[in-house]
Amino acid sequence: MDDIYSRIAGIGSYLPEKILTNAGMEAIVETSDAWIRERTGIEQRHIAADDELTSDMGVAAARRALEAAGIDASDVDLIVVATATPDLTFPATATIVQEKLGITQGAAFDVHAVCSGFLYALTTADNFIRCGQAKTAVVIGAETFSRILDWTDRTTCVLFGDGAGAAVLTAEPGKPDAGKGVLKTHLRSDGRFKDLLYVDGGPSATKTVGHLRMQGNQVFRHAVTKIAGSMQELADQAGVSISEIDWFVPHQANQRILLGVSKKLGIPEEKVISTVARHGNTSAASIPLAFDAAIQDGRIKRGDLVLMEALGGGFTWGAALARY
Repeated sequence: MDDIYSRIAGIGSYLPEKILTNAGMEAIVETSDAWIRERTGIEQRHIAADDELTSDMGVAAARRALEAAGIDASDVDLIVVATATPDLTFPATATIVQEKLGITQGAAFDVHAVCSGFLYALTTADNFIRCGQAKTAVVIGAETFSRILDWTDRTTCVLFGDGAGAAVLTAEPGKPDAGKGVLKTHLRSDGRFKDLLYVDGGPSATKTVGHLRMQGNQVFRHAVTKIAGSMQELADQAGVSISEIDWFVPHQANQRILLGVSKKLGIPEEKVISTVARHGNTSAASIPLAFDAAIQDGRIKRGDLVLMEALGGGFTWGAALARY
């Protein structure tokens, strides 16, 4: 089989119209703008409309990514949706996105790795392309976390928002590690830490949807060490120095985590793409949302070397290195 690599042909994103500021949070739960900013860096978050589904946001982001790539939906033969908040228990949200985009060929399925979901989905699509089983893939991270929050728990409900981001990958001739497209990915998980970040409901366990629960201090500690370790290991595997990387696009969990990771690896703050102040934590959607924001404002340009990273419930974590 000829050598093939995955090119990131286009990025797109979508945010719901409704914005919930920290001042608005003060009317919902006992908290303050100062408390939220100091501990998280978050100033506002977007909240999906009552009739707005995860698939709706995923479709909007996918259409924008396809437009940016100059590719018609009829050329797509793989859709991978990363989400922890699907429209329904089944079918997969990806198949709903497929139908809404008018695509009748190829395959569509979901992956569930919570905040690391986009990296897991990107890695999955990249492997499909590398082995010749797909030519054009749409990778989507989409979440309506507002639907699984306990709005009386001030330690969690202030952190999360809704949104979607998407990337279009195309199969191109050439060696995957020749300095183009998706270069390397590194995924990890460790189920021993599931009680630190989880949802206390599910069809099998409780017959309910449940609410998000988190031990914030423990998650912070693990996030900084595990993410930094994964990023360094990936860079070493790719034969790239951290100093050579143009941009770091992290999962937007908490500004303190972003700064902790950058400090641990000696990354200048100006190289870190941060949208956490405007978006909050959008779980699997956060990396493509931040990636697209940095493309739109002119920071990330074609040819730039970009390192993405995330940690999510499970724990799952990982990193991906790409030449945009």
